Amino acid sequence: MNVPAAEIPRRIVAVVDDDYRVRESLASLLESAGVTPVVFASAEEFLQSATLKHVRCLITDVRMPGMDGLELQRRVRKERPTLAVLFITAHNDCETKQMAVSGGAIGFLRKPFDGAELLQIISRALEGMSNEGTE
Repeated sequence: MNVPAAEIPRRIVAVVDDDYRVRESLASLLESAGVTPVVFASAEEFLQSATLKHVRCLITDVRMPGMDGLELQRRVRKERPTLAVLFITAHNDCETKQMAVSGGAIGFLRKPFDGAELLQIISRALEGMSNEGTE
């Protein structure tokens, strides 16, 4: 993605989930809120894209085939330590939630989640982001 910084949307949110329906539902919800979603079926697909340096927030599932969301969070933190990461999961595992939060997650929502709550978390994250990652 070699786009001049001035042309990159300021509100890009990446969605990483192995469930197509969740990806499409989140993309639709984000678009309705004026956010530009970029969706990926796996953590590996996201990391191989050029999106990481432009994305303002990352929404990821915890349990996915291949690399899980916690490992994705660890890898993302190496390149973008202040990137907002929000977890969504169908499993309510306190240990996993603690690991995500101690790794800097801005939220941990259980599926099915309240769309309004997710948008509030994303809005706060986007408002709090500096210009880091837009050059």
